[in-house]
Amino acid sequence: MIFNDFLKALGQLGDRRFRKVLLMGLGLTIALLAGITIVLVVLIGLLFPETMSLPWIGDVNWLDSVASWAIVGIMLVLSPFLMVPVAVAFQGIFLDEVADAVEAKHYPSLPPAGDVSILDGLRDASSLIVVTIVINIIALILSFFIGPLAPILFWMVNGYLLGREYFSMAAIRREGLEGSKRLRRKYGTQAWIAGTLMAIPLTIPLVGLIMPVIGAATFTHMYHRVSGSPTR
Repeated sequence: MIFNDFLKALGQLGDRRFRKVLLMGLGLTIALLAGITIVLVVLIGLLFPETMSLPWIGDVNWLDSVASWAIVGIMLVLSPFLMVPVAVAFQGIFLDEVADAVEAKHYPSLPPAGDVSILDGLRDASSLIVVTIVINIIALILSFFIGPLAPILFWMVNGYLLGREYFSMAAIRREGLEGSKRLRRKYGTQAWIAGTLMAIPLTIPLVGLIMPVIGAATFTHMYHRVSGSPTR
């Protein structure tokens, strides 16, 4: 059933609203990384004087240019690694649109979803942050003892976190904070398995960029399946 949820999400990947969320996340990510690069280059220009006197060499006026180009090169090297987590974070802001698109296509008889209060959203996000920090610290300590099994531990740990976050996101829109917690406790194992299936592709460059959108759609289907919503 989890794979069926995933396949239905994958089948809707060409949806205009799916593409919108994906492109907005990528655009904001590129803008942020470019902005960080520009700020670092400007700081280098401010910190390095136009002319420096070096022992045995004398006055040089190119160190600031070398440092600036080095920063640009470093950011270009780091960008493929930074792009996925940053894009995932940005896409998370717009994932409600993905859930709306899924419901419009597959569950059209449902009334509009309710708005999540800012307080409930902050409470859920704060809880997730605390759990994320604690679990990743424990996983980091354990990784020193399990050697080659560390990637599996990474997938399982982050699968739990992703399952928790995305199932809550899908359920809270219609169940409220307490209702989403109740459903998450009941179907936590399913959410963990689906989250782990998401965590594996997140480690693959470029593929990881589309996983938040697919994940939001998959967990929207999962929520409606376990809650018994009528499909089209």
